[in-house]
Amino acid sequence: MRGVIKHPGGRLLALLCMWWLGLAPAPACAQPFPSKPVRIVVPFGAGGIADLTARTVAQKLGELLGQPVVVMNRPGAGGVVAGEAVAKADPDGHTLLLMSNGTAVSAGLFRSLPFDAVRDFAPVSTLGFFDIAVITGAGSRLRTLADLLAHARSNPGTLNVGTVNIGSTQHLAAELFKASAGIDVQVVPFNGTPAVITALRGGDIDAAVEILGPVMPQVGAGAVRVLAVMGAKRPASLPQVPTLREAGLTGFDVASWNALAAPVGTPADVIERLNREVRATLDNPDVRKRLQELHVEARASTPQQLGELLAGEIQRWREVIVRAKIPTQ
Repeated sequence: MRGVIKHPGGRLLALLCMWWLGLAPAPACAQPFPSKPVRIVVPFGAGGIADLTARTVAQKLGELLGQPVVVMNRPGAGGVVAGEAVAKADPDGHTLLLMSNGTAVSAGLFRSLPFDAVRDFAPVSTLGFFDIAVITGAGSRLRTLADLLAHARSNPGTLNVGTVNIGSTQHLAAELFKASAGIDVQVVPFNGTPAVITALRGGDIDAAVEILGPVMPQVGAGAVRVLAVMGAKRPASLPQVPTLREAGLTGFDVASWNALAAPVGTPADVIERLNREVRATLDNPDVRKRLQELHVEARASTPQQLGELLAGEIQRWREVIVRAKIPTQ
């Protein structure tokens, strides 16, 4: 037998025989996906809509994949920390990035990034979309969007519209609203949603642009009024609230969104498996119900559709940043 093994092809033949008999381990590349827990890296802190969306999806997705799906929060620097961590991860499908419209904003807001949002990630699927709204205090004289637009046009430069931080989706959405409506208003950034609501209720600002979900308790309590939403259709939770399109801003369609992406180079069959299980997860009635409670519309996509969405959002927000003369960081 020794003579056979010493033959130039003998060792290969012996290993093949051992593998056939189950005595030798299969190559690592032959291991089925997933072979270990999957991580979703979230570029926001715990407790926000993005985090809660990721955790809602992760539980069911883990059941379908047959491996735990763990959410890891890596907030900071406009999503750069989380994005860099995933871009540098092994492209095997076990590390995913929770993308958002913030990913697209960062591409135009930062002079340089340690990754390219389009080239360094392989899109998997969108997860959900959530409304951005124009709101006023309950006691405001601006009771409809028509009131706000009429007042702004009759009194240019006198209205103050509050948003959260400079460069946030809400801030850029307010700038886009201002430009699209052709109104001269002052966009005033605050350091968080609570500060925006306090200023709105106190009369320090006339209106605000904010994600709808976090302000719904204030809406339910009668403290603030929703004048319109920025998406293409009325919100399911507030069907009486019109869209900006209905107010005459033709084609206006802005919403926040979350999605999953893997490092570029992830095998196509792994992306396909992830996409299939994400779709099944978002079709689950319990998952859809939980997301609806968060005011998130569950909506999957193909990888190609997500890639097109990301590229379009990068272009749109880059133009808004330049037009509003927001300094890059």
